[in-house]
Amino acid sequence: MKKLILSFLWCLLVSVVFAQAKKPKIMVVPSDVWCNENGFMMESDVMGTKMMVADYKKAVKTNADLMLVISKIGEMMTDRGFPLEDLANSLKSLDTEAAEESVTDIDEGGVAESPIDKLRKVAQADIWIQLTWTVNKIGPKKSVTFNMQGIDAYTNKQVAAASGTGDPSFSVELPLLLEEAVLKYMDKFNEQLQLFFDDMFANGREVSLVCRRTNDSDVNFESVVGDDELGFLIEDWVAANAQEGRFNTTGATENRLVFNQIRIPMFAANGRALDTRTWARGLLRELRSKYKLNVQLDTKGLGQAYITIKGSEE
Repeated sequence: MKKLILSFLWCLLVSVVFAQAKKPKIMVVPSDVWCNENGFMMESDVMGTKMMVADYKKAVKTNADLMLVISKIGEMMTDRGFPLEDLANSLKSLDTEAAEESVTDIDEGGVAESPIDKLRKVAQADIWIQLTWTVNKIGPKKSVTFNMQGIDAYTNKQVAAASGTGDPSFSVELPLLLEEAVLKYMDKFNEQLQLFFDDMFANGREVSLVCRRTNDSDVNFESVVGDDELGFLIEDWVAANAQEGRFNTTGATENRLVFNQIRIPMFAANGRALDTRTWARGLLRELRSKYKLNVQLDTKGLGQAYITIKGSEE
């Protein structure tokens, strides 16, 4: 009986730990709409293309309301068992990383990234909650209208959403007004997040892979390497290493292969958390060791991997 009780307690403990491990990491950020309306956008050059992106650093340093709102949403999410990554601390880590690279003069080349892509790498959040809010005045009373979007950090797809307007209140404190507006929607929002994360554990995380060749490469994706065309060999590798073989080939020419909606396992065979870069490194190694190709691996953000064929090594 004693052994039975101990066994039951151990199973219960394992179940609790596993359930906790399945919670997604979340970061709360102001939406692009809010940043644009409040003057927190900046121009970024990504591979020669000018893009307007949210200036989170300026926003957190100059807008006290933003920090109060992030803190309140974070408090409500933590109360419901969802771990949070802090925006301000992640920005500090990004500054530290940039300073270290400038001192050591690192130039990795590869795929250029926007400031948002770089922040996502540092934050390592699974889901970003993009938040927009406005304060409404009705005589002496106030209310808050809000919109929350849960965005998958790997694919930029919306996986949860909630919006509404709180009841008018005499309260003048923004966090209280926001809590009154959000409270009745929060549990449903969290249920959507958990369903999405449960699906990832069951069916794998969605990522994408782009394979390309340099102009001077003596090998293209229609070249016969080993006993088949290189493009088919790569496609076979993706099929074998995607969870349950789930992926789509959306482009295939002699110069470029594009795979989307690839489902990769959350963990490798050794129990280590698996991300896009680690997963695509398996393909890199096979192309180098088995087919003697000069290959480079780059990533953009969390969910995109790029394999570049530079030619044969022989």
